[in-house]
Amino acid sequence: MTYQVLARKWRPREFASLIGQQAVVTALTNALREGRIAQAYLFSGIRGVGKTTAARLFAKALNCERGPEVGPCNDCPTCREISAGGDLDVLEIDAATYSKVEQVRELAESLKYGPTRDRYKVVVLDEVHRLSRQAFDALLKIVEEPPPRLVFIFATTEVDAVPATILSRCQEFHFRRVGAAELVPYLAEIARAESITATERALALVARAGEGSVRDAVALLDQLATFGNGTVEEEEAARLVGGLDLALFARLLDAILAGDSPQVAAIAREVEAQGWDPRQVHAHFLGFCRDALHLALGGDDVALELPREEAVALAATSRAAGYENLLRLLHHLLASEATVRRSDAAELALELAWLKAAELPKLERIETLLGGGTPPSAPRLRREPPAARPAPAPASAKAAATTAAARTPAPTPEADRAAAPELGTRETERPPTPAPAAEPDANADAEDAEADSNATRLARFRAELSARRPTLAAQLETATLAFADGELAIHLLADDAVAVKHLNRASNREMLGNAVAAVFGAGARWRLVENARQAAPAPADAGREEAAAELRAAVAGDERVQAVLDIFGGRVAAVATGADTDLEENG
Repeated sequence: MTYQVLARKWRPREFASLIGQQAVVTALTNALREGRIAQAYLFSGIRGVGKTTAARLFAKALNCERGPEVGPCNDCPTCREISAGGDLDVLEIDAATYSKVEQVRELAESLKYGPTRDRYKVVVLDEVHRLSRQAFDALLKIVEEPPPRLVFIFATTEVDAVPATILSRCQEFHFRRVGAAELVPYLAEIARAESITATERALALVARAGEGSVRDAVALLDQLATFGNGTVEEEEAARLVGGLDLALFARLLDAILAGDSPQVAAIAREVEAQGWDPRQVHAHFLGFCRDALHLALGGDDVALELPREEAVALAATSRAAGYENLLRLLHHLLASEATVRRSDAAELALELAWLKAAELPKLERIETLLGGGTPPSAPRLRREPPAARPAPAPASAKAAATTAAARTPAPTPEADRAAAPELGTRETERPPTPAPAAEPDANADAEDAEADSNATRLARFRAELSARRPTLAAQLETATLAFADGELAIHLLADDAVAVKHLNRASNREMLGNAVAAVFGAGARWRLVENARQAAPAPADAGREEAAAELRAAVAGDERVQAVLDIFGGRVAAVATGADTDLEENG
């Protein structure tokens, strides 16, 4: 006797055997019982879930000698002929080879006549989405107004390709994917009837490999039984299925979450050495990570389509990793799926996708550093002179006073409230700080007192401008300031075009004028001296470069900054006195 493959041998012969489609079965049996037969039905769903089988069962039920109130008996001549494909009143047509408009017109013309023997004439059009637009148009009229006793059943895997004009004239039924929980008992029943030895774990691997398709799962069981001479081993099932080694997936997920790139690369080489299809491996690893994501959300590991031991281990891993990290990982893997599927070097694309995923834990460390409890209103990093390195002795009391004033800005209420310097915070504008009254120095001569007062006011002006707009103050770091006759002169370097551009903006000029008025008085003015040669630093600017170098060293020594540098392999190139403000405002 010729061998018959299991997928055909175990094709359902009654509605009760159509597993996983209870809603469709209930609707069709009720329609048969009540005699509410529509002129057209549309069955949609993925491959191998019972669309064509349901159409054949419905045709047999309509024409069975004992029907149509009950399902097909499978004993009468009509049922046997329909099962064998020999009934003249039940036409099963493959639309992929019957797509020309002339063929459809001939079919429509022949359908104007009633059934020759059966109760109904039934036309089953499989893969109906393959019809051309003109063929659909030729079919439209007879579908809308068919002759008596004519029923159309359309089956398709791409319902979106069916025109709306056809859909609106059909009763549509969607056939869902069949889950492993329903498919494993069905496979076990087939294995017992066919004397196939298979463990529950092996059947679970086969069911999961079917991806919701009953026909694919049964065909795979047939293949594995042939390979194992009637025995389905777990190892062989995992190898032949391709990419369904759950232990390998668990090791891979652990390595990615730990950022262990060498281990990830080793697993990618192992997949390549086993000869597994990288596209299939990537797709199934996506499903594995999706299960982990659901477990991280508090899902029940019993509901997963995984063996019990693997489900418990995955639950522990996923809850330790956290929902946010798994969501980020799954998003990356999904974005790389198209690249792996379409690449000519799929093995390399798979390895690169996994190695990039192993870099994601670095983002968690950055998030921890950036969100380490620092309030949004924390004060900005202030530059202060180092205490460990004393300044060189000035040549005169006047120079000493000038140097000290330049290095130490005048205290402000905001500076008094600052407990410790913080990185990366935003500074907002505040009202002008009133200038404290200058205290006369009775022991200094008039010239020294005037110089000291001038240097102090220049230092206070820089502090005032830094408090109002840090980015504008940073532009004047290399500028030389001089105040005389009620006017502040700002001398810029010859090649400092960026500073000139900033100072010529209306908002910055207004802010600069307000700072001048707050420090030097309401009638004070300011002017910009462009294209000036770099002169020797004024006493008020002495030691500024030394302080900047000390500041860079202090920032680089900060634990948070050092952690970021270690993660990205960077270095401190420059340090600003505050966070950037609005770009549109400050450029």
